[in-house]
Amino acid sequence: MAGESDEFNGTSEIAGMRVQAPVDEQRRRGRGARSNHTGRFEHAQAEVFDDGWESLGELEAFKTQVMEDSARSIIARNASPDISFDRSINPYRGCEHGCIYCYARPSHCYLGHSAGLDFETKLYAKSNAAELLERELSSSRYEPQTIALGANTDPYQPIERERRITRAILEVLAKTRHPVGIVTKSALVTRDIDILAPMAAQGLVKVAISITTLDRTLARAMEPRAATPPRRLDAMRQLAQAGIPVAVMMAPIVPALNDHEIERVLEAAHDAGAREAGYVMLRLPLEIKELFREWLAETFPDRAERILGLLQAMHGGVDYVAKFGHRQRGFGAYADQIALRFRLARKRLALGSERLELRTDLFERPFVRGQQLGLF
Repeated sequence: MAGESDEFNGTSEIAGMRVQAPVDEQRRRGRGARSNHTGRFEHAQAEVFDDGWESLGELEAFKTQVMEDSARSIIARNASPDISFDRSINPYRGCEHGCIYCYARPSHCYLGHSAGLDFETKLYAKSNAAELLERELSSSRYEPQTIALGANTDPYQPIERERRITRAILEVLAKTRHPVGIVTKSALVTRDIDILAPMAAQGLVKVAISITTLDRTLARAMEPRAATPPRRLDAMRQLAQAGIPVAVMMAPIVPALNDHEIERVLEAAHDAGAREAGYVMLRLPLEIKELFREWLAETFPDRAERILGLLQAMHGGVDYVAKFGHRQRGFGAYADQIALRFRLARKRLALGSERLELRTDLFERPFVRGQQLGLF
């Protein structure tokens, strides 16, 4: 039987869960996920295997495909009490950075794809994002609040170099004087300093750079196509020198893997110009729990049980509890220790514990051609 979603050669077991053997290393070279299991909404499960007759021939390596996303609206809303924003824009679906821990992976299943290798190779670009944004901002019912750019997938992933959708969105926000907060782990954000610096001078923008580790080898394993840690720190430096407020996000903190770096990461970010700092503990909802186990089995088999044991200790003995106020921090002794270390390091470095509030009073509603003019 052959299908495009899986390739199994056997199983292993980690912390009570059976882990499928990975897709051939050459086929997934430079990618994060080790498998490509069929999405949870699909009726049929498919796999690729060698039946001994060499009927499949040599399978091609996974290549990045970019498809057009015919979006009808662009501003997504949320009412989550543990998130600091109520609206966001994601220029792309899927992310080529390939971070194994990415909480956005399960969203790819809604498109009929796998949360594994499909997520980082089958991408969707919202080419009409800037046009949609201008139309939505022009509504007389729209009330400005900070828009989070890249809340789900990275707005500066590699395809942004040629697509320039994120830049087009920023041009609309700059023109309308609308506040925006950006989260990225890409140095490409420095390309748009010419837009961001004038916005920062008006109190309209801040940028958070995600740094998971300072270890280049670990970063390559966890985030195979993202910028290296030194490049992210250099991006921070350039942004700060241009007068753009910068924060560091240590996300995620993985027990027994990168937790020992908390103080070092904050110190390096502070030296690079960061003014704020935040963190998120590793989250393993839905398909991510299996994908992360597969990655651990191959990359860190010697400490897999330890990592998962500590993680489960923060979630009442299970991998993940999707409860507001709990899901990003966990609870218990280990979670308290991480929170204390982070708080003390932030205080020592004077990394402001209060978030910088962006201005909303400068907003200028755009006029879209064909729109009816007001009487007054």
